[in-house]
Amino acid sequence: MCVLCNVLTSTHWADGDDTRRARVLRTALVSKVLSHYGLSVRDSAGALYLVSDRKGRTVVVEDIAKLWTASETLAHRPLDPLDPALCEHLASHD
Repeated sequence: MCVLCNVLTSTHWADGDDTRRARVLRTALVSKVLSHYGLSVRDSAGALYLVSDRKGRTVVVEDIAKLWTASETLAHRPLDPLDPALCEHLASHD
């Protein structure tokens, strides 16, 4: 199987419920988290995620599980989900 076919046909367990609505909600939540680190994420036609920094660099990832690693690469630092500043950022955007 070619890489593209594998991307289009496989679903990672972390993607959970793969209905369109669930994917949109999941992408919105991840976007809020990544915005704290100067990053953004877009859903590319329900098959891929595009993670970008403010300089325009973009990484294409196949599933939600690979988003964190790609985000750390673009941010050039580890991303801590328990960072108090991140928690405050998320609370202020509710």
